[in-house]
Amino acid sequence: MTAFDLPSAARFLVEADLRPVQGSRFQPTGFPDLGPARFTLPSGTEMLLVESAQSMANRLERSIWDDVAKDVVPAARGLSWVRVERPDGSYLTSTIEEAHRLNSPYVLQASEKRVFEVLRNEFAALDLAGVDIRAVARVVARLDINSLLHGLFLAQDKLAGGRIRVPRALSAFVEAADVSVAASGGVKNDILSAKGAGEGKKAAEGYGNVPFPREEFVAGGIVAYFNLDLQQLRAYGLPEPVTRLLFGLALYKIRALLDRGLRFRTACDLVVVGLPRVTSPVGGTLPELAAMEEALPRLIQSAVATGALPTDSVVRVTYA
Repeated sequence: MTAFDLPSAARFLVEADLRPVQGSRFQPTGFPDLGPARFTLPSGTEMLLVESAQSMANRLERSIWDDVAKDVVPAARGLSWVRVERPDGSYLTSTIEEAHRLNSPYVLQASEKRVFEVLRNEFAALDLAGVDIRAVARVVARLDINSLLHGLFLAQDKLAGGRIRVPRALSAFVEAADVSVAASGGVKNDILSAKGAGEGKKAAEGYGNVPFPREEFVAGGIVAYFNLDLQQLRAYGLPEPVTRLLFGLALYKIRALLDRGLRFRTACDLVVVGLPRVTSPVGGTLPELAAMEEALPRLIQSAVATGALPTDSVVRVTYA
């Protein structure tokens, strides 16, 4: 057994207590026409969604991305992903940054539809057959292995009738309990004219002083929850070293996000309190980030040696 053999449990579940890095107030995620997502438990406890599953998925994806280098972090070199370039060769975007990964139009419509044609040819046998997740996983692993953790929906009709779906195997969210509103406010100042410089100059155009309310929260506790579907990883039917890589990569992303990625907004900067808890399987542990950075390259090399991942890990396409 190694540290990255899959446990026999159905899920790998992690919880981490959080608190504001300074003070006690924090600003939760908000939604159009809804605002903060508040709800009440049957016990009467006032709850609040601090960060949604959608947002946490994006943050987990970017935990292996270097914004300055426009590349994956050194520990993740060798993972498969698609780099989209401009005609002059400069960086444009990638499957790691794109919300829909391989289904991004900048990927599917680039370089004479190179990636699109690969997908259409590989999935041609599925046009009149049920979707085999193992066949899908083999193809996706060679193009963008992160999609096997974060999900994929190839909605185009020419790709197996738009039926190719890979659910998220790794998901997360952040909730706060015993919450109450910390109301405040502020004002946008116009140093030239409090009322606006001249007739017809309105606040909507940026003129004048504009007061505004602000709603933040305090809470009795904030917890981040992570859920890795181990059954889904097994269902891919990939060689064992690749499955171990997916497991190790997921743990790396969880640890990296907890250690350095919890500044959700200007007024929502959180830190971990104590040690993260693995609630399933019993006795499970979440390795330290330094140990993960050392182990991940070895996991990648072992997975590439099976032939399930390409030796040339970056697919480069041009979007004009």
